[in-house]
Amino acid sequence: MPYKSLNLPAPRRGIQSVLLGLGFALLVLVVGAFAWLAKQQADDNADVRRVLEMQARFTKALSLLQDAETGQRGYLLTGNPDYLKPYEGTAAAFDEELTLIAKLIKRQERAVQLAGIRSLAEKKFSELQTTIDLFKKGEREAALALVQTDLGKRLMDDVREMINQMHAFDDRILKERLAETDETTRKLWWGVLASVLLVLVMIFAVFTIMSRYIRELVSETAKRASAETRIRQMQKMEAVGQLTGGIAHDFNNMLAIVIGSLSLMQKRLARGDTDVSKYSDAAMEGAQRAATLTSRLLAFSRQQPLQPATLDLNKLVAGMSELLRRTIGENVQMETVLAGGLWRTHADPGEVENAILNLCVNARDAMPGGGKLTIETANCYLDEAYSSEHPGVPAGQYVLIAVSDTGSGMSTDIANRAFDPFFTTKPTGKGTGLGLSQVYGFVKQTGGHVKIYSEVDHGTTIKIYLPRTQRAEDIVSTQPKPALPTGDPTVIILVVEDEDRVRLVSVAALRELGYTVLHADSGPSALEVLKKNPGVNLLFTDIVMPGMNGRALATEAEKLNPGMRILYTTGYTHNAVVHNGVVDSDAQLIVKPYTIDQLALKVREVLAGESRRS
Repeated sequence: MPYKSLNLPAPRRGIQSVLLGLGFALLVLVVGAFAWLAKQQADDNADVRRVLEMQARFTKALSLLQDAETGQRGYLLTGNPDYLKPYEGTAAAFDEELTLIAKLIKRQERAVQLAGIRSLAEKKFSELQTTIDLFKKGEREAALALVQTDLGKRLMDDVREMINQMHAFDDRILKERLAETDETTRKLWWGVLASVLLVLVMIFAVFTIMSRYIRELVSETAKRASAETRIRQMQKMEAVGQLTGGIAHDFNNMLAIVIGSLSLMQKRLARGDTDVSKYSDAAMEGAQRAATLTSRLLAFSRQQPLQPATLDLNKLVAGMSELLRRTIGENVQMETVLAGGLWRTHADPGEVENAILNLCVNARDAMPGGGKLTIETANCYLDEAYSSEHPGVPAGQYVLIAVSDTGSGMSTDIANRAFDPFFTTKPTGKGTGLGLSQVYGFVKQTGGHVKIYSEVDHGTTIKIYLPRTQRAEDIVSTQPKPALPTGDPTVIILVVEDEDRVRLVSVAALRELGYTVLHADSGPSALEVLKKNPGVNLLFTDIVMPGMNGRALATEAEKLNPGMRILYTTGYTHNAVVHNGVVDSDAQLIVKPYTIDQLALKVREVLAGESRRS
């Protein structure tokens, strides 16, 4: 709920924004520091692995050099060629190890040291090869004399010394890196600890600020709830006042007739005049009107005595056709559309007839210049979703009677008050304001539901839902419920509905079925959506909308996307909109309210190109 609507001071968003911004910045800093530390540790580990590999290869190279020297000494001492086997190939293997070590070196000074080792090794291998060649020529003394010069020993010592120097340098660098990393890690953890403490302080500050405003919000909400309760009580008292005022007005008129007629009768009889029949008739008429008013009040309060019976509403409507035609007059065209296989209902037949007659009279009065009236019956199911939107309406199977007209229609405010007792928009003397309230009371007393769909200058449909009877003689279907067809996310449906709540439910239902859904709240905005999305497969539009209606929208939409399917929806019945020329007879239409199962089947039917009507 907005703070402004509750007359609360606006929260100090600046302070909150700064605190939240600092908290976010600290979080980013901590995450960045950890990432940097992880990279440093990865680099250090890589350096350790590189140095260890270098040291292992240096050890192997030195071992190869020692094997070569051992083979040379054994050969010179014994003259046995087998001693030369360790020597053979060592020069090439030694050079390969140094080549691999060169790839691991990153510093230039280390590369210079490696070049020195390579140079000394080459001299060592040259000295070994010279002594071996002299021995093979038979110059054994010369070979031994060369060995005794200690040149080979000095070369070996120099190679060992240079390798040890490189090892020592690497060890020193690793120790320095590890010490730096440890210090950085300590500083980072102290920084993290400080950041966490600061974040906790900021969270506490934000929580304290918000707690204060929540308390103010709760207090103001309680005050508003109390005010709304008082307003509802005032509205109830106003309704009671309107009801009692209407009753008093009508009963005063009727009592005036009765009392006036009886007074005249008394005076005539006192003079000996017995011609008082017209006064007795007037008194009787007034009393009968009072009885009718009482019956209607009982119907509205759902306390009238009913005589329910199992009804076939098709037969009941057909039997009333002649009466209704005489009642509504010749300038109103009437059509009855009776559903095949209509279920039975358990209701008072006299009250059902009275309800239909009341609705037809109201429809006639809404069309003073003539028009079209459609009476329709159908089987229908109100699901849990509809029941949750209309408290007091149980989900289940119902038999529908719908009366539609092409009259002046009602605004939303008038439609919301249409069932109020003594509320009427007719001129004085043209109506009591109890017709629709009597219908409402009877339907509710029977366990049914009544709903008005109306648009100014387009007409009205009033639907009466009477519960399907569950008596033993009814045939219960044992057919399994067919699987609900699921949608294809590649199929795009554009929902166009000016009522926000209805549009929200339709979009949610289609998305639940698996379709990709776009939506718009009017014809012009729907055309803009179509221009941006040429791949729309189905246009699902309400028929009656302000500005551009559904039929006009469909005409323009087909120009933008000729292959697109069209599915209409409306609160009026199918036969009413077709009979009144709102849409063509072959138009695809689903009538409100509909269940998600009905919507799923209808959308699949339209997308498949079938022509069966809803």
